[in-house]
Amino acid sequence: MAETRENPSVVIVGAGVAGLTLANILLRNGVGCVVLEKRNREYVDQRQRAGAIDSFGVGIIREWGLGEVLEGDPIPQDEGGFFIDGQAMPMDIEHDEDGGMFIPQHVLTRNLTDAFLAQGGDLRYEALDVTLQDLDSRQPTVRYQDPDGTAHVITCDFIAGADGFHGVSRSSIPADVLTEYSYEYGYSWLTVWAAVATNPAGMAIHERGLGGMIPRGATATRIYLQCPPQDTPEQWPDARIWSELEARFGTTVTSGEILSKQVIPLRSVVFDPMSYGRLFLLGDAAHIVPPMSAKGIHLALHDTDVFARAVLAQIQKDDASLLENYSSDCLRHIWNYQAFAAWITDLMHNAGDTSYEGEFRKQVARAEMTRLFASPTANKLFGELTAGTN
Repeated sequence: MAETRENPSVVIVGAGVAGLTLANILLRNGVGCVVLEKRNREYVDQRQRAGAIDSFGVGIIREWGLGEVLEGDPIPQDEGGFFIDGQAMPMDIEHDEDGGMFIPQHVLTRNLTDAFLAQGGDLRYEALDVTLQDLDSRQPTVRYQDPDGTAHVITCDFIAGADGFHGVSRSSIPADVLTEYSYEYGYSWLTVWAAVATNPAGMAIHERGLGGMIPRGATATRIYLQCPPQDTPEQWPDARIWSELEARFGTTVTSGEILSKQVIPLRSVVFDPMSYGRLFLLGDAAHIVPPMSAKGIHLALHDTDVFARAVLAQIQKDDASLLENYSSDCLRHIWNYQAFAAWITDLMHNAGDTSYEGEFRKQVARAEMTRLFASPTANKLFGELTAGTN
């Protein structure tokens, strides 16, 4: 079997938003890196995920000189609405070029890929059987195979594990090193992918449960329906989905072809620490926030920014302090946003469906929402949520 050996500074596992943003930053700052992705490009370019980027995330992308990746197929936030018991709530949202935005994540990924390749970046699709070894040594090793069986051995200085919750990076850390903190919210979302223009667009709170219709392009919609954890997709035939949306939004819904559906339990997860030896975890490899918070990209970009600054300080200034503090610095930020995610998730679900925590909690949630809607800050928050839920 043929085998190749290489020695870049950084190997990035995963070609999602975190991995590709990091790759672009390193490349533009003179740091050699290789990106490994187990899927082919066609799959990655079409992979549907959330696309809400708040002002913090937009600022990070522009600060690193990557503003061009925010162009192309954006969906303005003000296309979304917010409905309670079938009534549209007043929302007065001001936008500026430095504020948050919605861009379908597959478009953002495609733009990041194009930017990286245009600069001569090394991105390898269909990298199979990736294994990470010698993580606690000065030169960790990454092994993988091409589809034709060619084996590759890469020694490097650092590994960035940005391959998601089910990726190989976190599972390469010894189990007795990691502590997992997790919380199950007690309800699920039926998530639906439909080939139809989004009408109406936004989120709906109703006694039957929360509903959502979020645009993913001119003729594509991501649909959400709160449901019990034990529900299965088979319990939700297409006709039921459309009728339930109309009931929860209180208006006529544009229906169309449903391409896929699945039931997703809502949960929060954090792994501590986010590093082991020369391996550093970014994004969903280290933490999950419920989609209601629309903060997944925010946290991924924060991790990326912290790690990029740390590895550049090490390589360019021989300063290891930021790398040593990477996990603790990221986790402080992550726990703040887990607190926000838990608050907004419980608020939105308690305000409608009493089967979760009862009528008292519903009335408390409704009172809080009434207060929030009187706040300009809350209007901005709800605008972000209606535009960018996962």
